[in-house]
Amino acid sequence: MPTVLVTIAYDGTNYSGWQVQPNGIAVQQVVEEALEQLLKERVQVRSSGRTDAGVHARAMAASFITNRNLPLRAFVEGVNRFLPADIAIQEARMVPEGFKPITMAHAKHYRYTIINSSIRSPLDRLYSWQVREPLDLAAMEEAAVRFVGRHDFAAFRASNCVARTTVRRIDSVTIAREGNRIVVDVIGGGFLKNMVRVMVGTLVDIGKGRFIPADIEKLLLKGDRKEAGSTAPACGLCLMQVFYPEKFTSPPEGA
Repeated sequence: MPTVLVTIAYDGTNYSGWQVQPNGIAVQQVVEEALEQLLKERVQVRSSGRTDAGVHARAMAASFITNRNLPLRAFVEGVNRFLPADIAIQEARMVPEGFKPITMAHAKHYRYTIINSSIRSPLDRLYSWQVREPLDLAAMEEAAVRFVGRHDFAAFRASNCVARTTVRRIDSVTIAREGNRIVVDVIGGGFLKNMVRVMVGTLVDIGKGRFIPADIEKLLLKGDRKEAGSTAPACGLCLMQVFYPEKFTSPPEGA
């Protein structure tokens, strides 16, 4: 039976997160219902990870197995006919049998957007965090590089995180500013619940002078969530890309 890997973009504002759950409508639920309408069979969509309520995605990677042999474009154009305006399949590829989107991903790219202004931006309110106080970008950049490497991120996770290990690999953390917009890009091998949001919240606290850059090492070593910075709001976070080794994916149809 074919295994299909799809790339999904969504505005997470109106959803309780990616994963199906009893309290609210999840993106996964909506995608599975659209696939059922197209395929006339129930399929379970397995994702490369989870996003929390209010978090967005440009490229969530997820796979499913189907009995139907359809052209790949049917899993894009066909499924999108049954999806709401805030969710869309961007691409479909065939992957080998046994493909597991979460374990075979070797890195993920998250982007967090901050509007650093005392005046609110109505058009950005659903996709950014407004920080009114001036921020020391140089201090934030000095702190950001200290996250890079393999560390115990116990201090940078939600209190209800149930991960078996809190050690994660971060490949890069970069910060760019254009006008009043600050963008934090984080690439790593995996993330704990709320990890990027706590990292960003701590960087903002450093920008405000509440911490110094050297405090990052202390927080990583001590592992106490109560001593780290605030948790940045969900609306500013977006999953930009999930990276897989080329051997696991074929080019999309028509590429």
